[in-house]
Amino acid sequence: MIRLLQIEFIKLWNNRASKVLIISYFVLLTSIALISVIKFPFGANVRLAEIGIFNFPYIWHFNTFITAFFKLFLAIVIVSMMANEYSNKTIKQNLIDGLSKKEFILSKFLTVLSFALISTVFVFVVSLILGLIYSDYNELSIIFSDLEFVFAFFIKLVGFFSFCLFLGILVKRSAFALGFLVLWQIFELVFRGLVRWKLFDGDTTEILMSFFPLQAMFNLIKEPITRLEAVQTVANQVGEQINLNYHVHWYEILIVLVWTAIFIYSSYALLKKRDL
Repeated sequence: MIRLLQIEFIKLWNNRASKVLIISYFVLLTSIALISVIKFPFGANVRLAEIGIFNFPYIWHFNTFITAFFKLFLAIVIVSMMANEYSNKTIKQNLIDGLSKKEFILSKFLTVLSFALISTVFVFVVSLILGLIYSDYNELSIIFSDLEFVFAFFIKLVGFFSFCLFLGILVKRSAFALGFLVLWQIFELVFRGLVRWKLFDGDTTEILMSFFPLQAMFNLIKEPITRLEAVQTVANQVGEQINLNYHVHWYEILIVLVWTAIFIYSSYALLKKRDL
């Protein structure tokens, strides 16, 4: 497995575009610290860090939700990785050199896992540092509670990157693969609207949509803004009650894991069927 990973990382690091995207991705993950210096343009110019966004354990929820949007950078790397295999004919050369198709897919999946794991550890460390600097709560029991969001972040990345890997193998061209990804997102949005309009109520529609891949991944980490204590206080003052379930549920993780297995197996099936 280490040998397979070495092969993949050598390919990526020798590709200038991939190298730039990977570095940019981790720089953006670090840039979440810049949120701490943003000030409201009204009142007493209170910084965002001072309203509790970096408090433990809320920070695990907030940071994993926000940084998940940066995953598109690695999505480009993954689909480009597959496009380069076809355009440079390295996939054919790897198979001639003795790499089986199963090992080839395994090497790609190991790369996906590595990206997801490194990203998760990176976000964990950055969040821990920010929390230790800005959080009002520093008890160990509070610091290490709600780590379910960090685990959900890892599962979310694995699922999304596996989807991108499948699209890269299916379409063979990075631009078309990314275009298909955008079209699929639009399809899920349009389908949701049609189902809500013609067939079901809101709750039933949400249950149905939770089985679609991109929505299932999004559901792993719910939006954290309404959970913020300052937002809850404002809502109470205007007579509104915000009672939402922000927890990560086992069945949501299971749905994403099933989709991940489908994407990886489908990638292997496609590669096995094709004459390279």
